[in-house]
Amino acid sequence: MLKYRHFLHAALLCVASASSIADNPFEGGELWGMSPEELGKIRLTSIATGTQTPIDKAAAVATVITQEDIKAMGATDLDQVLETVPGLHVTRGSEGFFPRYIIRGITSTSNPQALLLINGVPATSLVYGNRGNAWGGMPVKSIERIDVIRGPGSALYGADAFSGVINITTKRGKDIKGTITGVRAGSFDTYGAWLEHGGQLGQFELGLTLEYQTSNGQKEIVDSDAQSSWDAHPSTSSNASLAPGEMNRALDMLELRFALDSESTELNVGYQGRYNGETGPGIALALDPNGEFRSDRFNLDIRHSVEALVEHLSTDIRLSYLIQTQEVEEDFYLFPPGTEVPVLGHNFPDGMIGNPGHKEQTSRLDILNTYDEPDRHILKFGLGISHADALEITEEKNFNADFSPKPNKEVVDDIPGEIYLPEKSRTSSYVYFQDEWQIRENWQLTSGIRYDHYSDFGGTWNPRLALIWATTNNLTTKLLYGRAFRAPSMQERLVKNNPILLGNEDLDPETIDTVELGFYNQPSREWRYSVNLFYYEIDDYIEFMPIGGFLRQAQNVGEREGYGGELELTYSTETFNAVANFAHQTSENKRTNSDVGEAPNNQFYMRHEWDLNEKWNLDYQLNWVGKQKRIAGDSREATDDYTTIDITLSKMGFFGQNNEVSFSILNAFNADVREPAPATVPNDLPLAGRSFNAELSLSF
Repeated sequence: MLKYRHFLHAALLCVASASSIADNPFEGGELWGMSPEELGKIRLTSIATGTQTPIDKAAAVATVITQEDIKAMGATDLDQVLETVPGLHVTRGSEGFFPRYIIRGITSTSNPQALLLINGVPATSLVYGNRGNAWGGMPVKSIERIDVIRGPGSALYGADAFSGVINITTKRGKDIKGTITGVRAGSFDTYGAWLEHGGQLGQFELGLTLEYQTSNGQKEIVDSDAQSSWDAHPSTSSNASLAPGEMNRALDMLELRFALDSESTELNVGYQGRYNGETGPGIALALDPNGEFRSDRFNLDIRHSVEALVEHLSTDIRLSYLIQTQEVEEDFYLFPPGTEVPVLGHNFPDGMIGNPGHKEQTSRLDILNTYDEPDRHILKFGLGISHADALEITEEKNFNADFSPKPNKEVVDDIPGEIYLPEKSRTSSYVYFQDEWQIRENWQLTSGIRYDHYSDFGGTWNPRLALIWATTNNLTTKLLYGRAFRAPSMQERLVKNNPILLGNEDLDPETIDTVELGFYNQPSREWRYSVNLFYYEIDDYIEFMPIGGFLRQAQNVGEREGYGGELELTYSTETFNAVANFAHQTSENKRTNSDVGEAPNNQFYMRHEWDLNEKWNLDYQLNWVGKQKRIAGDSREATDDYTTIDITLSKMGFFGQNNEVSFSILNAFNADVREPAPATVPNDLPLAGRSFNAELSLSF
């Protein structure tokens, strides 16, 4: 409570200061209803409440990134785009190198605390709680815009909207002019091609995007890996490590999106394929040049707006279905041939092989009713139900749960007591209420509460409050409170027959309470800036705790608190755009009284975009990531900070008015970029050095 009082004291000082320096005090009550044009270049977002709102008056701390932004910065993958969001850092998982989206220092091994939506539908894996360990990022040609909430969102979005929410809106027919095709080539033997088409199909508006990319991935050197530490143990005589050796980052990606729209109905169909995926530094952080995985995702969602039976009342119904698989194409070598397990003395002359796989499907029904009372209230009442199944759990391995070797690699799916996960399902339902109440012309209060009930662990209530004050014509002040929860994953609850991990069916959901204070000011049509302060407390954080030998069990033992702020600055003219942001966070593990670690305490990002003339555009990006401290029990010094610079030059009208060519240099000065890894990889995980990319796009 003491830090809450310090936070509120600072908030009052900031309100007083902001009010005293602001120009043009509010007069006439017209500010709230101003058009986007009158508000300059302020963008609209609906991610905060479901209602389209200028971003400065949204009931959350939000960021909007458009297709034009993505194109200008030369990004080819979602992860590059998200790294530009203040307070959000894209790091890498220690198991398979999958991307982790760390928001405001809230971090964990599998990163289930950041909710990813595609067209408003969760892309969450029931098994892992994140996007799936074979997510691998997402190509950008199908993306129209990205909306990001930093802070809790469970009062609207339910489970896992914990540290933040990322909503990817894919392109529809109206977003694509005619037919566009393009090709890409870059470093690491990277090649890609895409096709976009927008048009009419009878009474429907049709949108189609198709993108394919193949890459051998960066081959940075890992100096020492987990096997190196096993080899160095005094109880072993093995010398099996493949380190120093190259990272293994090859991945092929296929992205297909199909959309149909009429006046009242919207259909989305998507497919995401990930093929020939290599394991980065290895699934167990021991280099594995052999292992390859595959993942397939198919989604279908239909939304229909029901004709209003009552004046001012509208109803939207959404049905969605997601099926995803993860399978091993080539054996995963957890540890290489010649491995000897320390202390236990078990020998694996052919290496330790473990090949887990699964299939899961999720069906959802959502019903949203909106009552728009003129001038005062927008009331939303929603309810829904979802059912998720983990099925076709498969595994083959050549070791037992006590690390002892099996005679041969064998399929254990049908052996009683051997499989790592049971085939289980989860049903959840929810109901929520939200009121956007314009108290006066320059004050709005958004309040809401949502109740979720899960078949495997019970129910949870999550409220929110957001007070928005249009302080002057230029300045908006926000005071926000929200609670969010994170549902335990199937892995955390049920994993078994594993040498190092054990589930716990008695887990409770993680919870977080967050208070935020924000100021948005636009002193002129060219300049905008914002300041956001936050404080949060986390209870029942889930960690795998040692219970004897190598084994760790999932337990609700974590209590964490964090605080910090984000500063954003934007300058825009007809020919020049500049954005800059700085973020600071401190996140403390109250159980160990130490910094949570594995997240930067400070970040700075800057991007300049010049229209050199009618055809040429130059984009320059600088990204500085501060030092990242170690987790409790790791005595190493914090990782070094690093700075990367990316440059993109593009030209419109290349052999045709609407054709475009672009050239990008990423990490132009070849900085040594490393992300934190457990102590078994003492020199951490190296990221790509200098690389190049070229694209040609043709419009018809």
